[in-house]
Amino acid sequence: MVDTQGLILEAYVHSASVQDAEGAKTLLTRLKDRLFSLAPFRSNCRFSHLWADGSYAGEFIKWVKERFGWTVEIVRKLKDQKGFVVLPRRWVVERTFAWLGKYRRLSKDYEATTQSSEAVIYGAMIHLMLRRLRPP
Repeated sequence: MVDTQGLILEAYVHSASVQDAEGAKTLLTRLKDRLFSLAPFRSNCRFSHLWADGSYAGEFIKWVKERFGWTVEIVRKLKDQKGFVVLPRRWVVERTFAWLGKYRRLSKDYEATTQSSEAVIYGAMIHLMLRRLRPP
């Protein structure tokens, strides 16, 4: 899960046998538990709206609304779309994938466990954010 700038809020790596919507439920639960364990976020959570692709349509939208009170907007391809078209908000996640793809350990599945994959993702994002803080 990334914010509107494409910075990672929470990462959850799971096996290919887990459906996207089921993995997203675990991810959102972990994110909310982490955020609400921090004192400033307990009473004032700024999350209210999520963008997702078509694989999250259906029951997942209802689950998010009931569990967290957030709305989910599904970003779909245009009906008459041919070839590549930049979809609204979807490019933010794709750009984050491109940033992470520049890190050699993330270019292929080198990690033996899902936990180590998550750790490498967080390390790469920390490195990226620290480089942005440094003056040119």
